[in-house]
Amino acid sequence: MRLCGDRRIRATQSQGKRYVVWPLRAHVLPSEGCMQIMVWAPKSLHKHAVDRNRLRRLMREAYRLNCEPLRQLEAEGQALHIAVYNMDKELPDFQKINHAMCKLITKILNDQMANK
Repeated sequence: MRLCGDRRIRATQSQGKRYVVWPLRAHVLPSEGCMQIMVWAPKSLHKHAVDRNRLRRLMREAYRLNCEPLRQLEAEGQALHIAVYNMDKELPDFQKINHAMCKLITKILNDQMANK
């Protein structure tokens, strides 16, 4: 499910915990309800819309392939709001994004398990 709504997005970015695995950065905020994620590629780093669209597509696919542990966390009643974006000026390939997303999800899970 997509993270939407100005208040939720601002709260996630301002109050959420930051995780960085190059080239991705994530802001994670515990929430009630269901797991929601937002991916974006900043226009300041990627001037062409086709580049931003490709990055978003790669990040969504990497999340889809690696999100099963987060879904189990949601089943236990610990939903999260996650905002992920790419910090690299160059266009990475899918292997780089997928590897970074896998590490990012592992960091988030380890932190959530430690906070139980």
